[in-house]
Amino acid sequence: MSTVPAPAPTTTEPDAAVAPPAAARPMRAIKGYSLPGEGSSTLISVVTVIALFALWWVATHFGWIKDLFLPTPEKILTSFADAWKGDIQGGKPLSEHFWWSLWRVFAAFALACVTAVPAGIAMGVSRVARGIFDPPLEFYRPLPPLAYLPLIVIWFGIEETAKIILIYLACAAPLAMAARAGVRSVTIEQINAAYSMGASKWQVIRYVVIPAALPDILTGMRIAIGFGWTTLVAAEMVAATAGLGQMVLNASNFLRTDVVIMGIVVIGVVAYVFDLLMRRVERWLVPWKGRV
Repeated sequence: MSTVPAPAPTTTEPDAAVAPPAAARPMRAIKGYSLPGEGSSTLISVVTVIALFALWWVATHFGWIKDLFLPTPEKILTSFADAWKGDIQGGKPLSEHFWWSLWRVFAAFALACVTAVPAGIAMGVSRVARGIFDPPLEFYRPLPPLAYLPLIVIWFGIEETAKIILIYLACAAPLAMAARAGVRSVTIEQINAAYSMGASKWQVIRYVVIPAALPDILTGMRIAIGFGWTTLVAAEMVAATAGLGQMVLNASNFLRTDVVIMGIVVIGVVAYVFDLLMRRVERWLVPWKGRV
């Protein structure tokens, strides 16, 4: 009589660990890797500004730089108070200079937005529009505003029209180029997807092309307003009696370096505040920028 051997008992090692399923494994972030430029730079900016002001204060109070070339920060504040009361050359208060400059820059900027942005979009979606607008834009875009300032004065005189047109031309070129670049950034897959769902050409432009180009358009607006403030001084050289640029030029004739620097600071602060506002608008209108 034969006996069948019983199967050997299965033994489990007490220290043998069963690997958890892939879904249960915790995801580990790789340290040292992030998007280029990611993170806040506010603290660095604050430290930089404080360091520059400290260097300015030390250089002027210890006589490293003569007062004619760079006055002390206290003199800049004094000149700001004098300008606010109108106790400078010309006798006009700073608020009047400020509002005249603000009106000229933003009137020209608004005109550029309603004309150059559609022109840039048209250049991106139509070869006919590109053939029409591209040559004049590429011709005058590299020219400095002072080069065609005499021609604008001959054509439009010395009134407000000439000043606004000069600033408009400085703002229009970067806006049109940014809008065109934004349109060209739309992928063919996005366009084909819209057409496959029955969209017409104008619906593709309205709901696909323009939203995709909006980040570049907003960036172009930030660049254009910077060009507008840069051109302000040249525009207010044309027989202006009020304006920040005119105030700076008039002060330079009398070697009032403190008023010149004060005017430069006011122009820079206004331009920077507008840039911060445009950044907020950009985060509100295009929250997907940099995430897709």
